[in-house]
Amino acid sequence: MPASNWSLHSQLKKDTIDIGDLPLCKVLVIKDAHYPWLLLVPRRDGAVEIIDLDEVAQAQLMTEITRVSRALKEVTKCDKLNVAALGNLVPQLHVHVIARRTSDAAWPRPVWGVMPPLAHDAEEVQNFISALRRKIWLG
Repeated sequence: MPASNWSLHSQLKKDTIDIGDLPLCKVLVIKDAHYPWLLLVPRRDGAVEIIDLDEVAQAQLMTEITRVSRALKEVTKCDKLNVAALGNLVPQLHVHVIARRTSDAAWPRPVWGVMPPLAHDAEEVQNFISALRRKIWLG
């Protein structure tokens, strides 16, 4: 599954801010200030499940999940990380990495559907993205 025909699903494009590319995945921030929430989207056309990736890409995905998770935890000082590949609404393979706090609006439940998305403050989200980009080695 080469990346040549790959494009980001329109719903993911609408709901995120693109912050850069790792060797396999596009790294995105979800447009919801309630939670520090990232997506990793492998640039592989037709990938729906992790098992759709070959073993080398699966290993690369785990490496990138680890890199992004460590960076998010360090930047946010969160209590817990939630990492999931659900894809029930958007079939394109994507992995959520969400920094959770015991004080957040959804704790201890999953974040989906608890609160309507809250727009980011432009300066705050740019500071967050800059810190993440440094930690993830995106520049």
